[in-house]
Amino acid sequence: MPVLQEALDAVALSRDEYALLVQRLGREPNDVELGMFGSLWSEHCGYKNSKPLLRLLPSGGDRVLTRVGAENAGAIDIGGGRCVVMKVESHNHPSAVEPYEGAATGVGGIVRDIFAMGAYPVAILDSLRFGPPDDPRNRYLFEGVVAGIGGYGNCLGVPNVGGEVFFSPAFNGNPLVNAMCVGVAETAKLLSARAEGAGSVFLLVGADSGRDGIHGASGLASRTDPDARFEEMRPAVQVGNPFMEKLLMEACYELASEHGDWVVGLQDLGAAGLTSAVLECCAKGNSGAILNLERVPRRESGMTPYEVMLSESQERMLVIAKPQHVDDVRRLFEHWELHCADIGEVVDGDTVILRENGVEVGRVPVAIATEPPEYRRKGVRPAELQALNNYDLGSLPDVSPDGATDALLQLLNRPNIASRRPVYRQYDQQVLGNTVVQPGCDAAVVRIAGTDSGFAVKTDCNSRLCYLDPYVGAAAAVAESARNVVCTGATPVAVTDCLNFGDPEKPEVYYQLEQAIRGIAEACSEFDTPVVSGNVSLFNESGGRPVYPTPVIGMLGLIDDVHTAMNCAFSLPGADVWLLGAGVEQPATALAGSEYLEMAHDLVA
Repeated sequence: MPVLQEALDAVALSRDEYALLVQRLGREPNDVELGMFGSLWSEHCGYKNSKPLLRLLPSGGDRVLTRVGAENAGAIDIGGGRCVVMKVESHNHPSAVEPYEGAATGVGGIVRDIFAMGAYPVAILDSLRFGPPDDPRNRYLFEGVVAGIGGYGNCLGVPNVGGEVFFSPAFNGNPLVNAMCVGVAETAKLLSARAEGAGSVFLLVGADSGRDGIHGASGLASRTDPDARFEEMRPAVQVGNPFMEKLLMEACYELASEHGDWVVGLQDLGAAGLTSAVLECCAKGNSGAILNLERVPRRESGMTPYEVMLSESQERMLVIAKPQHVDDVRRLFEHWELHCADIGEVVDGDTVILRENGVEVGRVPVAIATEPPEYRRKGVRPAELQALNNYDLGSLPDVSPDGATDALLQLLNRPNIASRRPVYRQYDQQVLGNTVVQPGCDAAVVRIAGTDSGFAVKTDCNSRLCYLDPYVGAAAAVAESARNVVCTGATPVAVTDCLNFGDPEKPEVYYQLEQAIRGIAEACSEFDTPVVSGNVSLFNESGGRPVYPTPVIGMLGLIDDVHTAMNCAFSLPGADVWLLGAGVEQPATALAGSEYLEMAHDLVA
């Protein structure tokens, strides 16, 4: 029986992709299998349009401990038997639908990526984009997102040490909510998201599974739907419980740091839930699995195998335990008052078999599910950029001394220039007691507990400049982030990036994506800062128009002694102030993409 278009739309698969799936599978998938393939072949999970381009990024180095994309986050050797684990991710689409829960669960998800590696989370940052705040809808999104980040992060006891906020009409209806987390681990105790060894046991720990978040990966974050209504999309947004995550974080860190020999691997249940967690772990371990779905703890009655496999309920982790230590692992999680359910086992082969009360309900080959098609498209430079780039900025009228003073005061009152204190005062910046340089300066500085050494970290991107020239704008974001880290006295060593773009099937958007990645690649090569982790968020559009291309750069630097860290305060009366670099005399083109041009001339050029 031919599959209905409605079924394909639900999982964001095209007709051609479905035909390819049937060809590879040698048969028609059933409903459960279709949902699983749709999720893993989605843009959000499968990176179909971006993976060929991401291979351009430099990812290796003497300090790099993980292969980019192979684990939940990237790990950097910092010496002394320790490492820093870092990653940035987006939760744009959920935050546009339900700003508080979307942002809150975005924080929860990125924190789980860090402690899934066996690291303890020590810092959170956020990079945010909204439409102008004088619009009621934009104000609602802005206030909800900030409250969600603070509400979740503060309960976890992880300091929020920095970030950025930018407002532009380009983000009307489609905010960007990127969250970054940094953790610290003993290098020898890092864990992998791997399932191997026939007989190893899958233990599902943490919260019970519900219907929230179904189609979050394949629907909400992997397509453009101009006819969708916010009310209709709310079920695809997960609901978080930060107190549950706090228990889960402490339990998983205890497992990794004290009993790592009990387990084979540890994996977060994020996008696509059990489907992604199990299949990706099996792919890394060259193994198969048998899952007994009736054993999955559920908080709602009547859930189908389809719903169980695609649930994106938060605060869940998958432990792959050695069979002789299953009881030990269970006791550890029960000590933290967390559920720990045996839901299946690792088997030889390349197939994940799903059973419900002994009846087979799905059979998914690992290689087919985890190797979606890749697309290498031809980009086209947006036509409007030619006129914008040809605009003669030198023809703009000069500003008188009095006019310059007025312009400065107006700039300082602009939402993009004004103090961010109303935002970051809602976040706990000092919990854990290791924040040396707090929000409001160039970059945050965090002490490595028990030592004098530390790291500096910052997120940056000028979305407006990236719109005008995505190559230059992306490279400039790397340079800006590196400068901010250097200003604290730290040495930049690694990057994590979050690439926020529109619909890649539009040639103009694909051009922006490709050029931005090339710009990041060149800049990171020049600064010797490999890209160790990251995320791609596409289909960010509203009213048929894409958001400004926004490749957010999270830069991490190392500092030997945090007592020597610099902040940005003018703290010594009578001290000289020096301008370093290119100097005061700049060509008019230096105004390109500036806040001043938009304010004084209503011009983005």
